[in-house]
Amino acid sequence: MTYSETFADRPIPVVEQVETIVTEVPEMVARPTVEELSSQLVGLASYTNQLYTQSHLIHLNIEGPIFLPIHEYLKGQYELHIEQFDALSEFVRTLDFFMPMCARGLQQAYKSFKHVKSYEMRDMLTTYLNNLEKAGMMAKDMQKVAKEVDAPDIENYLAEYVGASFKAAWFLKATLRG
Repeated sequence: MTYSETFADRPIPVVEQVETIVTEVPEMVARPTVEELSSQLVGLASYTNQLYTQSHLIHLNIEGPIFLPIHEYLKGQYELHIEQFDALSEFVRTLDFFMPMCARGLQQAYKSFKHVKSYEMRDMLTTYLNNLEKAGMMAKDMQKVAKEVDAPDIENYLAEYVGASFKAAWFLKATLRG
């Protein structure tokens, strides 16, 4: 008799089918920290400072048939960007973190800024317009972080920043379509 023959005379056991209930264990999503919010604020301040420089240089270099209204509009924009930079930097300090100490450190906080590559009016304004929209989206995303770390003052300011960015972008779009 072989080993397999010993099982031939035995009945095949019946296995009951049991329904398995799988419960998902919710993943623990790490809540953002105040330090992460501070780091994002430094990045947005860096971006805003670069918007200031860009808008100011376009203000100085723009030429064309609509020079005067664009020149005046951009003056208001670069003045606004300085105010925004100051407010964002003060929020970093209220969270008890430091801002970079020099222009190089500030630029390193946000490296992907799109720079103007042409003196053509449309090219300059389109680049600036795209950067404004990017700033608005960054602030919009950051607003959610501010809410999660219970920083309503920063959350509310970022809502204003978003509105100002998209309104400025709209003005430029309407001008460029004309």
